Amino acid sequence: MKQKGQILIEALVAITVAGVGLLGVFSLLTQSLGLNKVVSDQFVASNLAMEGIELVKNLIDNNVLQGSGFRAWNEGNCLTNGDHEIDINYEYELNSACGDDNRFLNFDPSTGIYSYGGTEQSTRFRRKIKIDVSRADEIQVNSIVTWTGRGGSASDINLEDHFFRWRPYQCNDGLDNNGNGLIDMADILKCFSPDADTEN
Repeated sequence: MKQKGQILIEALVAITVAGVGLLGVFSLLTQSLGLNKVVSDQFVASNLAMEGIELVKNLIDNNVLQGSGFRAWNEGNCLTNGDHEIDINYEYELNSACGDDNRFLNFDPSTGIYSYGGTEQSTRFRRKIKIDVSRADEIQVNSIVTWTGRGGSASDINLEDHFFRWRPYQCNDGLDNNGNGLIDMADILKCFSPDADTEN
């Protein structure tokens, strides 16, 4: 009888130890799954912020491709001081609207694209592209993505980049850009200043 009681106590102790161990494993799994969601949100937000920087770079590149004399490298509604919303569907026109309505980005699972329009799934992510053109020949861009994370905590990622006018002004580059045999501001009447974009 004494031996049976001892076995019962040993079994209860073993079950208790196993139960505590299993509770620890379940707690670890729960925390791991929660952190997985946090890391996933940070990954998506980082990529959306990088995309915001690339969209502004595309605007500048599009201006440069238009060629000197047609538009300045930093021209357009979305390259002005202030906060802007630009997505991958943005039309590269000078007068296109790109205000800041503080909208959530939508996700299209069929294409994997985040945008502001359409009937895609709404997300928890907002992106604001802050443009600062207060310095000559430089555009400062901050792409800020905000979202509500685990437990209702507010999270954000802020990426910053600077774009510079790297091509010389045509009226100060030492070249005959329009083929008339005259070079730069001192020789060409239509070059009113050294920082003019065209010799024509």
